[in-house]
Amino acid sequence: MWLIDQLAEQAINQARKEGQFDDLPGAGRPQQLEDDSLVPEHLRAGYRLLKNAGYLPPELEARKEYLRLQDLLATTENHAERVQLERTLRRLELTLGERFRQLSAPGQHQLAGRLGQKD
Repeated sequence: MWLIDQLAEQAINQARKEGQFDDLPGAGRPQQLEDDSLVPEHLRAGYRLLKNAGYLPPELEARKEYLRLQDLLATTENHAERVQLERTLRRLELTLGERFRQLSAPGQHQLAGRLGQKD
């Protein structure tokens, strides 16, 4: 165990003995942990750090914007506004589709290039 880990454990044990954890909100109830089972284990800490800082990956920002525009389109009655919203939605659909294809097959272009080359 690292020295920093030992110091942290000592501080936690001291605080526990002094009762500093007794009146915390949610004491005695199970923690509500988020399901990050789809995130590779070596990336989970980084993802949590970014999420807690309020950062969203560009793909999720685009999806969030897409859902917002869909809701707006459902309530818009003006024809010109509807046309503009539909165009924006189509553009986002293309962007999201392209990003999904890039994420779903990493290295696909490199592999195709290698297969097409003759030794």
